[in-house]
Amino acid sequence: MNLRSLSIALALAVLGSSSVFAQGKTGDLKITFKLKGDAPKLNNVTVTTDKQFCGKKDIHDERLIVNEKNKGVKNVVVYIYTGRRGTELPKQQPQKRKLNLANKACIFEPHVLITQTGDTIEVTNPDQVGHNTNLAFFNNEAQNFTIPAGQSKEVVLEEAEPAVIPVACNIHPWMLGHILVVDHPFAGMSNEDGVLEIKGIPVGKDVVFRAWHEVGTFKNEILIDGKKEKWKSNKFELDIKEGMNDLGVVEIPIGEFDL
Repeated sequence: MNLRSLSIALALAVLGSSSVFAQGKTGDLKITFKLKGDAPKLNNVTVTTDKQFCGKKDIHDERLIVNEKNKGVKNVVVYIYTGRRGTELPKQQPQKRKLNLANKACIFEPHVLITQTGDTIEVTNPDQVGHNTNLAFFNNEAQNFTIPAGQSKEVVLEEAEPAVIPVACNIHPWMLGHILVVDHPFAGMSNEDGVLEIKGIPVGKDVVFRAWHEVGTFKNEILIDGKKEKWKSNKFELDIKEGMNDLGVVEIPIGEFDL
């Protein structure tokens, strides 16, 4: 069922939000992200440190991952935006999960991690060499620590962050990752086919979402089911109805990626 058939409004400019939610009712959101144009061939990274260990790994450039069969774009993140001029959600209980961020095979695994306030990140190092993890938080306490081989460290997330936070390893400069910290569970990330789903969103009008990609933008030009659109400040508004709300296929021109 497509959003257009459900008459769900897509706002091109987000000027504010006065979202009204139907108590106890929820809907799901589905978006399929695809590349418009030919995917560039990205080279493997150049290993400059710990070559005897990391140099034996097949380390790919993960900034833009495109499915060769269907042009699906992986690692696009969409979440309900609750910041300035965003959506005021009903209070959400923390899930208090323990999530893993591994320094594995000389990359961060997963490359992008979605978290909620109250969660604990267990940063692990299953490799045979030491790693460093630099978490450049704004609202949580910034972290910059070394993890010897086979050890781990826990990081508790107490506050939401205003943007996706970079993760770096100061020992191995090619190691880059990203963490989203929000104060609600309504966030999703596209899979290998470019398909993203967010479950259990409260039914309501004018819900503000923000989209993010490591090297991509949505604010200049995208195509939604073939029609040109743009999401100002990478934000858009939708009315969420009960059941599945399918925005359809969002194509991102190759020129919108900074490679």
